[in-house]
Amino acid sequence: MPHPLVLQLRFTRSEFKRALKGISDDEARQRILPMNCISWNIGHLAWQEQRYWLLFGQGKLLLPDVNETFCYGAPASTPALQDAWKAWNTITKAADPWLDTLTTKKLQERVIKNGKPSRILFGTLLLRMTYHYWYHIGENMAIRQNLGHTHLPQFVGNIDGQAPYTPDGKRAK
Repeated sequence: MPHPLVLQLRFTRSEFKRALKGISDDEARQRILPMNCISWNIGHLAWQEQRYWLLFGQGKLLLPDVNETFCYGAPASTPALQDAWKAWNTITKAADPWLDTLTTKKLQERVIKNGKPSRILFGTLLLRMTYHYWYHIGENMAIRQNLGHTHLPQFVGNIDGQAPYTPDGKRAK
């Protein structure tokens, strides 16, 4: 069973996808300033997943174009929705086996950057990734409201069934 914080990340990913169900390519590419467009947000979260779990965790850079196009501070763009989802799915699928190996001990390890231990812990990255998703879920919902979408998903979804609280050191059965 994955670490409870990994289960929370996976639940958050599912909420991210749920919040974007039914969005069209044209809608996902619309930019309402000063926000980025929805498709860029998808690519941006793929960038962070790749950076944390593939690059920092395993020393791999699976999709170099994602690293350049969607990094923090990259120029604004309006990528195709299908391309953004493809990158996100590819990266999260590649990251999941490594995430499944995480233990409390590993989460307390420092991330190696430029060949040296940094001050950042893998556990902190896991929290940051989860919170970053929630930030963009809110932003994406605001974009959808500005596009005139109604009957949007209510948050938070089925956390009781998908990612209930589990005490430290114990896994849900």
